[in-house]
Amino acid sequence: MNTSAVGRPRGFDADQALERALVVFWRQGYEGASLSDLTAAMGINKTSMYAAFGNKRELFDKALARYARVEMAYAGAALAEPTARRVAETFLRDNVTAVTTPGRPAGCFSIQGGLSCGPDNIDVCETLAASRKGGELAMAERFRRAIREGDLAADEDPGRLARYVMTVSEGLAVHASAGATREELAEVVELALRAFPR
Repeated sequence: MNTSAVGRPRGFDADQALERALVVFWRQGYEGASLSDLTAAMGINKTSMYAAFGNKRELFDKALARYARVEMAYAGAALAEPTARRVAETFLRDNVTAVTTPGRPAGCFSIQGGLSCGPDNIDVCETLAASRKGGELAMAERFRRAIREGDLAADEDPGRLARYVMTVSEGLAVHASAGATREELAEVVELALRAFPR
């Protein structure tokens, strides 16, 4: 066997390193997370980071994909609920749990990560906004299906309902990052659900 063709093992757990980078971006935002912060948290040097993940922006995109797959898994589960109202209830209640999970940064990565970026990194804000918009469009499509199935009245506006639910969820995340408790946010959800059609 020609061992010269076999690369050396990385020497670190790439999945664990990505998880640690995700937390840094989540806490500090894209611009606030320096390469030194990232590599220190990941337990690797810059050369290893570039080799495994690419540059800072590529690392951020991988962290966002991980966040969507792992931390936002509850959103897909909510869309599978049998009625539109259950979709909204499940999504918002699970959102409260997600943005107040002990041991995780408070709030939402997609909001904290780039709510404000300078001109050089405006594409980060755009990427995160597009990610949130994708969730809204998926929810609107689910509500369209509810109208077709007779679960929602034909005169309901699926896009407006989805925008409403997503606006509430984003507000929950902002308040969580400012210190609102799980109980306080759960009360907000119950009030918000009063406006959702039964």
